[in-house]
Amino acid sequence: MPQWQAQFIAHSRPCAEGDPAPYFRKSFTVEPDLVRATLYVTALGVVEPYVNGTRVGEDILAPGWTAYRERLGVNEYDVTPLLTDGPNALGAIVGEGWAVGRLMWSGANHHYADRPALFMQLELAYPGRTAVVPTEPSSAPTKATDWQVGVGGVRANGLYDGETFDARLEPPGWSRADFIPADWGPAIRYDWNLDSLELRVQPPIRRIEELPVAAITTSPTGYPILDFGQNLTGWIRLILDNPRRGQDITIRHAESLTPEGALERETNRTAKATDRYIAAGEPRETWEPRFTFHGFRYAEVEGWKPNRDAVRAVVIHSDMARHGWFECSNPLLNRFHANTVWSMRGNFVGLPTDCPQRDERLGWTGDLNAFIPTATYLYDVRGVVGSWLTDLMIEQTRVGNMPRSAPLVDQRPSQPTALWGDAIVNVPWQMFWEYGDVDVLRRCWRTMCSFVDEVATLLDDHDLWSTGFQYGDWCDPDAPPREPGRGKTDPYLVAQAFYARTTAQMTQIAGLLGESAAADRYAELDARVRAAFRREYVSERGIVKGETSTGYALALCFDLLDAGQRAYAGKRLNSLMAGRGYTISSGFAGTPFIADALMATGHLDGAYKLLLQTDCPSFLYPVTMGATTIWERWDAIQPDGWLYRTGMTSLNHYALGAVSDWIHRVVGGLAAAEPGWTRITVAPRPGGGLTHASTSHLTPLGLAAVSWALTGGEMTATVVVPAGATAAVRLPLHPEDLAVTVGPGEHTWAYAAQVQ
Repeated sequence: MPQWQAQFIAHSRPCAEGDPAPYFRKSFTVEPDLVRATLYVTALGVVEPYVNGTRVGEDILAPGWTAYRERLGVNEYDVTPLLTDGPNALGAIVGEGWAVGRLMWSGANHHYADRPALFMQLELAYPGRTAVVPTEPSSAPTKATDWQVGVGGVRANGLYDGETFDARLEPPGWSRADFIPADWGPAIRYDWNLDSLELRVQPPIRRIEELPVAAITTSPTGYPILDFGQNLTGWIRLILDNPRRGQDITIRHAESLTPEGALERETNRTAKATDRYIAAGEPRETWEPRFTFHGFRYAEVEGWKPNRDAVRAVVIHSDMARHGWFECSNPLLNRFHANTVWSMRGNFVGLPTDCPQRDERLGWTGDLNAFIPTATYLYDVRGVVGSWLTDLMIEQTRVGNMPRSAPLVDQRPSQPTALWGDAIVNVPWQMFWEYGDVDVLRRCWRTMCSFVDEVATLLDDHDLWSTGFQYGDWCDPDAPPREPGRGKTDPYLVAQAFYARTTAQMTQIAGLLGESAAADRYAELDARVRAAFRREYVSERGIVKGETSTGYALALCFDLLDAGQRAYAGKRLNSLMAGRGYTISSGFAGTPFIADALMATGHLDGAYKLLLQTDCPSFLYPVTMGATTIWERWDAIQPDGWLYRTGMTSLNHYALGAVSDWIHRVVGGLAAAEPGWTRITVAPRPGGGLTHASTSHLTPLGLAAVSWALTGGEMTATVVVPAGATAAVRLPLHPEDLAVTVGPGEHTWAYAAQVQ
């Protein structure tokens, strides 16, 4: 870690909503014998750094969002090629970002700071010495070599509401050494704890790809509407030929259109999601926002009639490596899986969020907890999720119990809840299972204990978690439209079931960490919690109280029933699903487990009927309605094409895509049998009329893959095992139910299939 000589600097007055972004600059001299120049940059807000008029790095929306008071990421850049002997200049634009701008539906801003502030430290290494150019307050009167602050083309710049850029106001060459500011003022010191600074550990947010316009239509109001064919997270780049000076172009973003072809902005809630560009009148002008982002598929343009070559959608997210793939013979299921990938991409923007479009975009614990097995399969999430876990632990210490989101800006009191609170146990556990690194468990151990021990004190005299707020089976399709927590399943049944899963995990984690006393304590607690669940919620025969799909699925998947009860419960679950035509009847808590519960009790056919159902509500219904991401609600868009107006209807919400984990493990047939994938299970279970499927995953040891195809009564299966691993292979539809163990390399089988 460098020794910080810099300070935070800012404009002399606080920032009001809609104020322009501050521009900072300073001139300095470079001696002829420079060896290396390293620039360290961060901000309260989001920063775009410059050296001698050149934008530094490819990171966007830096430093992202963390628990700023305790940890604020610093980016490090080698800027040696950008410097020359003699006069040089540093510059930066700092937008409001998460630190200053409004967050959440309450409209409150200034959660961390009352104005954007900049931190820069340039280290110039010469033979035998180092010179430092830091951000520091300007002296009075201001000298040309002092840090100065002014404004330019970036006007309003909120994350929710969008960015306004007036190209007429952009000072030419403002970050070059020869620029002479006419009306800039001195930068002042902005007090901030420098102990919070750390070199960035999570992957940067970057422009990942660009999408062309798929179609241009006209709204009922006469404005062009751009359709990019994909719900995405990012913004639009404009290319203008010969715009008139002062031409005012407004871009309004939305996830969907009404059946009448108008922009449907209900899912944005109070987020204006509107960008404006005011042209300078140059022969060609190219612009894209840099201090905001939107969740959208469609954009309505006012003040300009674009053609397809003049606009691009810029897709942004954390720069994670793709690790998992899936494809099969059913195009609807392929689209569903692609939707899951797109929703994950759109919600991993610095941290795992719930949605990218509305006045929220928070790091909710419950959403990631439901989705984490799928997330670890699809992408390398160690950086993003590891950073988020650090913030979760920080916030737990700060507020005294497990928060519902991290970083935490929600001022409502926190309290322990199922699925949301126990993310502190299950998310690290799933990370350990994927990557085989016990350090994530060790790092989170104290906070895990804090949560589990707190809930233990809340159990009643019958060892039941029976009081306090619970989210229950959030977004059960049968819940009242504006009360998504009032699902069919008793929220305390959900809480008790998840707590049983958590205590079992804690027993295993304690053993792995050598915490023998804790292992014994949590084993005893686990036994009590499970016994209490059975007494309160399960009949002797195996009927789960309330007879809901979520209740049965949790009881089955969390091993809360004895052998005899399991068979009956599985039969009842399948009967319940059949009675609804295998449409969905569960929310965030139950959905990840329904297919597993059906399969584990001998109802694979029922699991496939559930997976491939297209009637509403179902996994594939949104696909039939043109969805390109996972919806927050099963019926977010009604069969008549109108959005379900509930006040909480995101069309880009990955949580209900958690069934993709089952798709990878069962349809594709690939799963880890031990942490870190040193032992692999290959056991595809064809069904649902599928004739082929393939999945591959870049494990910590290398690529593992499975593909199978059923053609004319012959089954072929190919398995790839990475070096250092073995795979237990159970061949699908084999007449002898053959199971073999194979080592590294590619293995292929062909045989007459025993069609069921």
